[in-house]
Amino acid sequence: MSSSSKTGGDSVFPKPQPPQSGVRAALQYTGIPPSWLDKRPSLPSRNWLIFLGVTSAVAGCYIYDRQQCKKIRQEYIDKVKDLATTPMGSMELPRRVTVYGAKWLGDEDYDRSMRYFRKYVKPVLVAAAVDYDMVKGRRLGDIARQVADEIRADRRIMLGLDQPFTGGMQLPGSTPAEKRQRKVDSGIIIVGRHTLKEYMWGLKRGWTEGLELVDREERLAQQLEAGGKFDEPEAEHPLDATIGDDEPLPTPSRLPPSNPAFSVLATQNLRAPPPPKDAIPPHLNAPPATLPPQPPMLLVSFTNYIGFTQIPLMIWDFFNERTRVRAGAEAAYKLIMGNARLFTAPPAEALARPDVDVDPTQPQKPYLAELSPTDLDFDREAESYYKKSVVRDFLSEIEKARKEYYDGLAKKLETARALARGTREPTKEERDYPPPTEVELRAETLKKEQRWTSDEEGFNIIRPDKDVEWDERFRGVLRVYTDPTPEQQSQSAGTFSAS
Repeated sequence: MSSSSKTGGDSVFPKPQPPQSGVRAALQYTGIPPSWLDKRPSLPSRNWLIFLGVTSAVAGCYIYDRQQCKKIRQEYIDKVKDLATTPMGSMELPRRVTVYGAKWLGDEDYDRSMRYFRKYVKPVLVAAAVDYDMVKGRRLGDIARQVADEIRADRRIMLGLDQPFTGGMQLPGSTPAEKRQRKVDSGIIIVGRHTLKEYMWGLKRGWTEGLELVDREERLAQQLEAGGKFDEPEAEHPLDATIGDDEPLPTPSRLPPSNPAFSVLATQNLRAPPPPKDAIPPHLNAPPATLPPQPPMLLVSFTNYIGFTQIPLMIWDFFNERTRVRAGAEAAYKLIMGNARLFTAPPAEALARPDVDVDPTQPQKPYLAELSPTDLDFDREAESYYKKSVVRDFLSEIEKARKEYYDGLAKKLETARALARGTREPTKEERDYPPPTEVELRAETLKKEQRWTSDEEGFNIIRPDKDVEWDERFRGVLRVYTDPTPEQQSQSAGTFSAS
């Protein structure tokens, strides 16, 4: 009986293997396991298909969006890049615009609006060789106060009350008149409605308030002194207390606390009388009837999403950045081409209507909805994205912080005065960690009050229920950049005018 029959017909010899390809024969001697070479491709599992599909879709959306961003930006750069090569005269200066970016309500990052300008508007300006100055608002109201101060300083120079600083060298464009004309020809950029509110508030205050030099810090210090926050409490004192001959100066041991002279000496608040200020004639101090030419404004829409509820909008914006790139490039193109129109505002009789109560926590309706929209309604929808809790509690939080501070100030003053006069010995903790002196407490209080009052003033300027400031003298003077005409778009870059 054969061996093949004993094993059920199976041959003891291995079956011959099919001939291997050159690649497979080469790979099997590299140390790769043969099982890996025998693998056959198959479809991924359901979970892998879902993961790969979602990941590919997200990556595709992101890549497509960024490619479109580059394409849009390059399109506008190609339109204006010839302006950078236009020759200039030896006495000419390049165009220099001023960019205003205020702090967004509720955002601790004050530079958010200016970062928007640098990312979406600046590239096109740089391609056209347009220079710029950035004016940032670190706290609410900074832009408004700075604009008002600049206008008042300019008015004083124009009226001859102050002399301009020349630096001892006369350079092209260094005189005040030339600087004003250059700013009018160049224009300004206003990022967001909140910045427009601050700019218009400062513009109105600068042209309507008096020209007296006011030191805000000194005025606030006088208000604090008059408020009695640092007054000493009156105490019992014998009526027969007199000043001894051996004491050349009044001291707390010889003067009753109610005496004003002692109050000044005890608090170390001897102040020299302020120098008399030159009186400004009424005809010079009065607001002018008409305003000089003002630089045209480029209004750039800006919305800052903050808070958990606005995360979906942040995600949408992340994958649609091409929308902001196009908006910023179009805005820069308007300014470069220089086509401007008059600033539109409602009629004077409509502006004189009584104020109405508006809920700041709700989206705002267009200003004077019965009339056509005006430039005072610019970007009003962005105010509906303020955090409702910030709008509702902003002033109350400041008042709460102020109350808590002043409640603890009396105890700190008592400790500081007792240690300064030696009426008691300092404790071990006070020796290791000396408490603030009265002078330091006064400086701290002044600093805190400056921050609180500035924030309150700034909030009342940009709050959603308050409209943009307006003065009838602005009508026919203020201008806004608009879309270039077809003729402007087709004209040569060499005939560009910034007027």
